[in-house]
Amino acid sequence: MTPTRRLLEYFRRYRRPLLTGFLCVIGSAGFSLLKPAIVGGAVDTLAKALNRSDLIRYGALLVGASVVEGAFLYLQRWIIIGTSRRIEYDMRNDFYAHLQKLPLKFYQEQRTGDLMSRATNDLASVRMLIGPAVMHSASSLLVVIGAFVMMMRIDRQMALISLISVPVVAGLVQTFGQRIHVRFKSVQDYFGDISARVQENLAGVRVVRAFTQENNEVERFKAMNREYVERNRSLIRLTATFYPLLHAMIGVMFVVIFYLGSRRIMAGRLTIGEFVAFQFYLGRMVWPLIALGWVINLVQRGMASMQRLHEVWSVEPEAESKEGARILGAVRGDLVVRDLTFTYPVVAAVGATEPVAKHRRRAVLQDINLKVAAGETVGIVGRTGSGKSTLLALITRTFEPPPGTIFIDGRPIETISLHQLREWIGMVPQETFLFSESLAENIRFGRASATDQEVRHAADLAGLSSDVATFPQGLDTVIGERGITLSGGQKQRTAIARSLVRDPLILILDDSLSAVDTSTEERILNALRTIRRGRTVLIVSHRASSVKDADHIVVLEEGRIVERGTHESLLAASGYYADLYQRQTIEAQIEEIA
Repeated sequence: MTPTRRLLEYFRRYRRPLLTGFLCVIGSAGFSLLKPAIVGGAVDTLAKALNRSDLIRYGALLVGASVVEGAFLYLQRWIIIGTSRRIEYDMRNDFYAHLQKLPLKFYQEQRTGDLMSRATNDLASVRMLIGPAVMHSASSLLVVIGAFVMMMRIDRQMALISLISVPVVAGLVQTFGQRIHVRFKSVQDYFGDISARVQENLAGVRVVRAFTQENNEVERFKAMNREYVERNRSLIRLTATFYPLLHAMIGVMFVVIFYLGSRRIMAGRLTIGEFVAFQFYLGRMVWPLIALGWVINLVQRGMASMQRLHEVWSVEPEAESKEGARILGAVRGDLVVRDLTFTYPVVAAVGATEPVAKHRRRAVLQDINLKVAAGETVGIVGRTGSGKSTLLALITRTFEPPPGTIFIDGRPIETISLHQLREWIGMVPQETFLFSESLAENIRFGRASATDQEVRHAADLAGLSSDVATFPQGLDTVIGERGITLSGGQKQRTAIARSLVRDPLILILDDSLSAVDTSTEERILNALRTIRRGRTVLIVSHRASSVKDADHIVVLEEGRIVERGTHESLLAASGYYADLYQRQTIEAQIEEIA
């Protein structure tokens, strides 16, 4: 679907109010063209004999035409501009909903600030195209055509001479319109860069201050701001040239028509009233052509912004396109990974012509085979970059696994409804993200229907109770943006509680105890020993203490499973796991002595 066709789809949704608004535009244009005829008739009539009744009659006709024109103007603005706001509302909702459906790999190549710029600035420009540009285009077209017809009725030769202005205006619009389009898109693209820079600095303000980079970041922002101003100045210089050229051309046309009209009056071929009416009609025809320059500017800006929005809309929501069927009946939770080899896909940034991530071509996982029976707990350990988190991302379909490699209860997960699959899974990611809401709302994010008692119970299981007791408003304490008022351990425990409140069939913990101390870890693990009964549990950790009670433990090395077994059998094997356990045991003993 092209940007233009997508835009027309929104017009089609609101064709009735837009048609009503167009009828009001016709009414407004009609009464606008009636007024010069009234003035011309008044001049000729009153030039012959000035009397009170004719003056009142023409005055009343002129006032009446103006009032009706004003009423139609009000209605056309109220209907068309109002409809443009409703279309903007729909487009904003659709754009946001589309962003929610896009796969994670899309966001790994995009900048948040640029996406926000598209959702705000660009949508506003499209709304100006839908509302004022459409309304003034229709009005200008009707007035220009109507004025020319009336001018032809008064004096055919002068009317045809006045048409010289039309190709001149068309040439100027063609010449400047495309340049305005290109420069405005450049401005909008760079505004997205600035937005992304500001968003990253605000999100990473702690890092900026920790490394005393405030002055450097201010200077970088100043440089970007200067570039943004220069791009805007380039656009302004173009539009500043465009409009004076239009005015100059129109001024010359008025001089020519005034010269020809005065000669016709002296020759008796044209009355003063007809000449006055012709001048008014010439103004009615020419000034909309000047307004057309402004409209073309809006259209070019709006289409440039629509192109930027379309670039995001054209990205397919990958998971949705592979949506499977909803499974009915009981589900045990058996998990099987069979001959899994996975390489991260190469993704191009929105609007880019070539992929960005060309370097990510090595297989992250190779020949992975794993069986987890319902109710079993499996621990996964390995060095950083060994593929642990990638394996979990494939199980949850955060990334799409190769078909026929991952199964739940014997069913390939790509054939299972994505929504249902994620209902079964409680995921605690490695990177904790919390919302600027209360603790209770962050936990309830896991299941919106959770009661207060269920939220408190999940917090207890996650080891948050002692911390909650110190908060001024308990679980109702607002934790600030991204949980800025919480420690790293408190954030992780909140994320664990969010997952537990779902009462999931499959529980996945992705190194979710890395930021808690050993005593808190032991409390959480004790709670997990109780709640994991009857559930399939996957625990990824760099701590051997977090997985030692698992039914099975696998060790990943460079994307392959190099060790597997129980805690005792792996210790006896004297491999990576045994070395990891021994080192961490010694470290814990040293900490106790210290």
